[in-house]
Amino acid sequence: MATTHEILRRVEEADTVRSAKRSAAAQQIGDLAQRRNAIAEQLADIERQLGDILETARGVIEIDELARFTDVPVADLTRWSTSRKTPRTRRKRTNADVIDGSNREPPAGPVPMRHTSPVPRPGGATAPGRDTPETT
Repeated sequence: MATTHEILRRVEEADTVRSAKRSAAAQQIGDLAQRRNAIAEQLADIERQLGDILETARGVIEIDELARFTDVPVADLTRWSTSRKTPRTRRKRTNADVIDGSNREPPAGPVPMRHTSPVPRPGGATAPGRDTPETT
């Protein structure tokens, strides 16, 4: 039977081997993920450039013609051309918008209900109140 000291040594040895494998795996994954991100950024930049050039050339050459000349599929050329992010103009908010709330969207969802007093019935009897939409 193994002694306490021998058991401790075996456990530490097994943990050391496992820890080394875990560290190696984590390092490899980290390195590859960094390389992948760098390449993805380069690819996105190239696709932006392709889209810009396609947009610039739009008046002098059609996508079908480019596809014939370059052997690049029409689908790829079209995707690069249409995936360009166009700069969006954002309307500047004015003080009047803030004061009168004219740029606010109507609230989503159901209209809040409020309780009213009992509704009189013919003959003097009253019925329980009805909920009616609030008016603001």
